[in-house]
Amino acid sequence: MAKALWQGQVIAESDEFEVVEGNVYFPPGAIDDQYFKASNHQSVCPWKGTASYYDVVVDGQRNENAAWYYPQPKDAAANIRDHVAFWKGVTVER
Repeated sequence: MAKALWQGQVIAESDEFEVVEGNVYFPPGAIDDQYFKASNHQSVCPWKGTASYYDVVVDGQRNENAAWYYPQPKDAAANIRDHVAFWKGVTVER
């Protein structure tokens, strides 16, 4: 079981997840949509592709670009398509 928490709130939880480069990637159905707002931010990884981001919002507090995912990853990262990973103070427990 893995879970992601921010501001004391569980924002993602799943028994099934992928670990890539030390980051836990949660499947899309494992995130609690009410805490995620689409961001315009993107970044590019040479082997995974272009990442899109979410802001995480809990109790009116926004953590900008704290979650990312690969909607159209390169073949080498196909196993994490649409899976969500975290940083910027979001705690992931396994």
